[in-house]
Amino acid sequence: MTRPAAVPGGTLVLDGEGLAKAVQRDRDVTGWLALARADDMRVITSAVTLVEVVHPPIRRPAFEWTLSRLVVEPVTEPLARHAAVLLDEVGLHGHTYAIDAMVCATALAAPGPVTVLTSDPEDLMMLCGGRVTVIKI
Repeated sequence: MTRPAAVPGGTLVLDGEGLAKAVQRDRDVTGWLALARADDMRVITSAVTLVEVVHPPIRRPAFEWTLSRLVVEPVTEPLARHAAVLLDEVGLHGHTYAIDAMVCATALAAPGPVTVLTSDPEDLMMLCGGRVTVIKI
């Protein structure tokens, strides 16, 4: 993992895979979380991401501990409306891309600079329109 030039502050966003890997204490994601703390960045995820991540293989105590170390941003009507606009701008449908769009709307509302950790960089880059840094994990 190469450390990007960082500005103190800003926000690190975990999508579903980022949160799942944080719960599993994946080496790369753990490194990103350590860098975020060292750079005084907020680490967030969307409340909708919790629904995506919770499934039988996820260890509940590890999940709860991980959540205690980050900010879970609520799904609000303004964020949902912004997510709908993002989908419309790129011609995608919410049936397939709703969670990605909510993650992007949450990222775009966060204090910058914003970095998103994801396993699906193409969709998030398209939805965020280059306004955040998207890192494949």
